[in-house]
Amino acid sequence: MTTLSPQDLDLGLDTFGDVTRDASGELISDAETIRNVVDQAVLADEVGVAFFGVGEHHRPEFAISSPEIVLAAAAARTKNIHLGTAVTVLSSDDPVRVYERFATLDAVSNGRAEVILGRGSFIESFPLFGYDLRDYEALFEEKLDLFSQLLIEKPVTWRGALREPLTDANVFPKTGHGLTAWVGVGGTPESVVRAARYGYGLMLAIIGGPAARFRPFVDLYHRSLDSFGRDRLPVGIHSPGHIAETDQLAWEEAYEGFESMNNTIGKERGWPAYSRGRFQHDVGPEGSLYVGSPETVARKITDTVQRLGGTRFDMKFSTGTLSHAKMMRSIELFGTRVQPLVRDMLSS
Repeated sequence: MTTLSPQDLDLGLDTFGDVTRDASGELISDAETIRNVVDQAVLADEVGVAFFGVGEHHRPEFAISSPEIVLAAAAARTKNIHLGTAVTVLSSDDPVRVYERFATLDAVSNGRAEVILGRGSFIESFPLFGYDLRDYEALFEEKLDLFSQLLIEKPVTWRGALREPLTDANVFPKTGHGLTAWVGVGGTPESVVRAARYGYGLMLAIIGGPAARFRPFVDLYHRSLDSFGRDRLPVGIHSPGHIAETDQLAWEEAYEGFESMNNTIGKERGWPAYSRGRFQHDVGPEGSLYVGSPETVARKITDTVQRLGGTRFDMKFSTGTLSHAKMMRSIELFGTRVQPLVRDMLSS
């Protein structure tokens, strides 16, 4: 266990822009989903949440394929909350354009932009943008190397195998204070070491099993930072959840969304059918779902960040077809009830 003070921890919220159902049970449009996400970011800011992350996807279950545009809309209506991605699929994008878009978001948000870079657990973007999946690993390694040089905000001379070289390329706009950047990791040692080598914060996507099993990756990250001569950098955790007034209500509200999403993705990946038994295990102490009353979720977040030494915890509050109204209530409870409870628990 790691001793953390309340000041050491930021709490955030993530969404993939899951397409939801209206009061009649009908799926709403992508356009309405996106507008709802902006409203969700505004509420998160109003209740004092530190970060709001939006994922990039290119498939029918999720409405958001251009997170930076959604975040820019949120920036115009918020004041304090940091705005970023969860994640940006760098492998199938151009590092120069990614830097330019986030530097622009940083400008319009007055320094509140963050980017979490990942390889992508979904692969739809690769054929969509003309990339060969056989280059999956090489694309991310090479593009992360280039992006790391762009973050210095000086002219870049760079050469790789999968992209045209750059010679003394000056990229705009400049942020003036640097862009906050993380690497999202699903749990491979190579990814952890890579994040440390390039000097990125480590964002652990814990979507299965107990959080404690990721402690060796945190220790590896810190050892790797030391071996590369780098200062300590932040460690974050991203996991799914939902909050309602009671455990039972939260479970009942959340189950259908988790079932539909797991069965849709599971059909593609060969997973067994989702069940109530698995759900109840996953919301328990050894599971990766933070679903329950504010007290239950706060205890589980506190235990996780203490076990892993995390300096940020981001709860993915959208899963499947859970309604906008229920997500708004979950955000409200996260900010007004869970955050104070976590800080009290860390202080005790």
